[in-house]
Amino acid sequence: MAHSVVSYRCGLKTKVKLEARRFMNTQMLRNSAHDAEASARHLIFPLVPREDMDAHGPSILMSGSGVRVTDQHGTTLLDMMSATTRAGSLGYGNREIAQAMYDQAVTMHYSGAGRNTNAAAAELARKLAEITPGRLNRVTFTSGGSEATETALKIAKQYLQQSGRKPRAFKVISRWSAYHGATMGALSCTDWLAVRDVPDPRVPGHSFVANPMRYRNPYGLDEETYSDICIAHLERQILLEDPELVAAFIGEPFQQANGVQIPMPSYWKKVRALCDKYGIVLIMDEVITGFGRAGTWFATEQLGIEPDILNMAKSMGAGYAPIGAVVTRDEIAEGISHFRHVHTYSGHAICCAASLKVIEIMEREKLVENSDVLGREWQQGMKDAFGDHPIVGDIRGRGFWQAVDFTADKASRAAFTDDTVVAIARRARELGVIVGPIGTAIEIAPALIATRDDLALCTRLLRQAISEVALERGLGRV
Repeated sequence: MAHSVVSYRCGLKTKVKLEARRFMNTQMLRNSAHDAEASARHLIFPLVPREDMDAHGPSILMSGSGVRVTDQHGTTLLDMMSATTRAGSLGYGNREIAQAMYDQAVTMHYSGAGRNTNAAAAELARKLAEITPGRLNRVTFTSGGSEATETALKIAKQYLQQSGRKPRAFKVISRWSAYHGATMGALSCTDWLAVRDVPDPRVPGHSFVANPMRYRNPYGLDEETYSDICIAHLERQILLEDPELVAAFIGEPFQQANGVQIPMPSYWKKVRALCDKYGIVLIMDEVITGFGRAGTWFATEQLGIEPDILNMAKSMGAGYAPIGAVVTRDEIAEGISHFRHVHTYSGHAICCAASLKVIEIMEREKLVENSDVLGREWQQGMKDAFGDHPIVGDIRGRGFWQAVDFTADKASRAAFTDDTVVAIARRARELGVIVGPIGTAIEIAPALIATRDDLALCTRLLRQAISEVALERGLGRV
């Protein structure tokens, strides 16, 4: 009798749970329909052409756990882009970070700007001075990557002007296909056409030089020769602009455009030498690569140089809080007698608390090492799985930032001029994995908590997507 009662109660409890789950799912679908309508009616979506939005509608992510998200249709997807922007580096639903933000919010949520600061900002500045490479140890905070670029440019110019080293310097040199942000100063040193094609004028004094692409450069030259041409172009541009007027050179250690462009090992050392020769401030933009994304805390560690200024954002808050930072050397910070610049939410206490918790988790779980070791294994796994496919030209990357570059012809390395790359990414999503089309390549940037099984599943689904799209278009298959 007792056994029957227990069985009945257990069965009833299970039934109640199932009914509750069905109710919640039904409510979620009802709410998602309302959210989709509201999104289409009221939101302005960045980077997405209106015809694309009209055809496919918004993707509303309703919930997430680990490296998986559930959309408005109830479909669970393996997110291999860290929430599209590569910022969600610790995955979804991290209660430690949420608790740290709550604790800070009820203690001291915001301390203002100017002379004011807070304990979380002070501790985070100390920690960043510890983990950034070389002599970088003076910090100012921002709300994101574009603001970090703006701030870095102001630091470089004000240092040269106020210290008397170059009182007239205002020009900035960056590279073809660069992406440094979407605000006007950052946009002025950006050459990625997806965001740069906006009405002129931009901030004056910006120019661009060749970027060291290794797989597919504009002239079909061997890698070392083209890399040296890039350096020669940079020096020529410095002389053309007048070295006394050039304040800064800004670059990403590994360029985002067309998927994780890693230069020749000698490239950045030669850039550093030119900046030293002409008294130019070298700004390293690590908004994407910072905080373990490329297998080290900062990708600069892999280049054998020390920048004058280093930007960071994205993974700094792991997507839980909007935060960025600019770190520089004592000499530069102390060369500015009056820093004429401010952001309302610079050093926001809740964001700083979130970032401190992110660093704590990354150190405790050894996630930087995880990015390096698993990243190498994963890249080799992709090469083994589909590296010899007729339309796969190159598989490259560092750590948990990888790219698959596609080609219409392996011999000439010609890029596709149609929507093949986008079609592969779309098919991958239909199969259950989110990856990012970027120019000629597909970019993959999972959260640093991704496991071997997650990476293996991504490889399998991406291989299937490539094979299916190629077969449909008569391009061959593995």
